[in-house]
Amino acid sequence: MSQLISFFAGDKAFLKIRDAGLQPDDVGVVAGAAGGPKWLILRHLDRALFGSWLQSRKTPLYLIGSSIGAWRFAASSQEDPLAALERFESAYLEQSYTAKPSPEEINRELERILNRLMGVEGPAQILSNPFLRISIMAVRCRGWTGSDEKAMLVPALASAVLGNAVHRRSLGLFFERTLFYDPRDIPPFFNMKGFPMQEVALNADNIKPALRASGSIPLLMPGVKNIPGASAGTYRDGGIIDYHMNIDYMNPDDRIVLFPHYAQAVVPGWLDKQLPWRKPNLSNMDPVLLLAPSQSALEQLPHKKIPDRNDFQKFAGRDSERVLYWRQVLEMSRKMADEVLEVVASGRIKQRVKPMSELCIRQ
Repeated sequence: MSQLISFFAGDKAFLKIRDAGLQPDDVGVVAGAAGGPKWLILRHLDRALFGSWLQSRKTPLYLIGSSIGAWRFAASSQEDPLAALERFESAYLEQSYTAKPSPEEINRELERILNRLMGVEGPAQILSNPFLRISIMAVRCRGWTGSDEKAMLVPALASAVLGNAVHRRSLGLFFERTLFYDPRDIPPFFNMKGFPMQEVALNADNIKPALRASGSIPLLMPGVKNIPGASAGTYRDGGIIDYHMNIDYMNPDDRIVLFPHYAQAVVPGWLDKQLPWRKPNLSNMDPVLLLAPSQSALEQLPHKKIPDRNDFQKFAGRDSERVLYWRQVLEMSRKMADEVLEVVASGRIKQRVKPMSELCIRQ
């Protein structure tokens, strides 16, 4: 029987897992990447992890995600995570656009999805979860990157692209990393280094705008302006800086960072996707256990790939075909989740885990 899931661990995580396997209390942080429709391959991993495996937790578990990763965690942190994830899946599959959607049209659809995901009680439930502590990554724009006028935004983004190609830290000239966090417990990554950053405590008034900002892709949708509790300005997709969450997790308890991921690759920022020379900081991966679909799983999918934003153009005017394809991906996700639970419960993860050095760092 082919293996559907691959396990890769950084040096510290690898030694711990090879020695003793993996238990819920071994995990200190769960990370979630940006990536739009790619999350569908992880849908049932979230069900398995947050709906059952992690339910015995008593101590705080910190979640950090950008864009769709943060939206996944917003569903998983609600009182009934299975129901919230079901609402999220249903609303996401129902997306439909005209041939050339405007930013306003895309914004309306994503606002509809977020409202379905959160419901009326979502904000209060997330911020009173007994053990989950969500953090949401966004960026505050500097200069013309804060404008939604193409005449100003396009040259500003072009400058950011060129600067990033020279050095990743140059993104700090154009964007300020923003960490929206659950203030009940300060997360271990609160003082992460590398970019200018502001920290903003989440509350019932700003959690939805923070989630909305975290997924607001420049040019495709408007930025989110003046989020309550945060510095004045325009906020956009956290994946611009933190795409695959290659951050310093600053893990003082030496616990594992669990990273359910859609790819056997780690790309630091959204603008790094086209830069083959841009590598992640491998020292940040020391505590990480990364779970990703195996090549065998991908080969069994329609089109031999996971969903992505190009599917909206590929299946334009044929939403039913897109949804059928996406549902087949969801079924693969279910099989992957069942395999993860079995491998962990049986202890076979000790044999299945591979060193992070074997991971294809870039696709």
